[in-house]
Amino acid sequence: MNKYELALVISAKLDDETRTAVLDRAKDYIARHNGTVGETEEWGKRRLAYEIEKQTEAYYYFIQFETEDTSCPNELEQRMRIMDNVLRYLVVRKGENDTFSVAPEKTEEEEAEEGEVSEEEVEETAAEEAPAEEAAEEEAPAEEAAAEEGEDA
Repeated sequence: MNKYELALVISAKLDDETRTAVLDRAKDYIARHNGTVGETEEWGKRRLAYEIEKQTEAYYYFIQFETEDTSCPNELEQRMRIMDNVLRYLVVRKGENDTFSVAPEKTEEEEAEEGEVSEEEVEETAAEEAPAEEAAEEEAPAEEAAAEEGEDA
C-alpha cells in the first residue's frame, strides 16, 4: 500500500459543522477509492502567508491515508479543486521510511519563551564575539595599507 498525506486549507468563514462536513467529504472520497484514512491532524486557525480570495486566515488540516489505487491522489485532487470551501490542497506521497510528522508553526507565546535569554548567555556570546571583532579590525588597516602602497607605485 502507498502512503499519502492530504493537506487542506479550509476557509475561516465557515462554521464548525460546515468545516466538519468538508473534512468528511474528503475522507469519503478517499474511502471510495479503496483507501484507508489514518490520523487527521488539525492545526486550527492560522494566518495565511498571503491573501487568498480576500481571506487572511484559514483552518489547516492534514489527513494521512493509504491506498493501493494509484489513481486515488489524482481523483482526490480533482474533487478538491471544485470544492468551494477549500482554498488550497495538496496530496503528497510519503515514502516507506518517512518517520517525520508535520508540526505546526510555533505560536507567538512559544517564540516569546524561546526568545527569553538569560544574562549569562548574553555575556558569554558577547565574550566569544569580541575576539573575532578585534581580529577583523586588525586585518582591515593592514589591507588598507596594502591598497595604498599599490596606488603609490
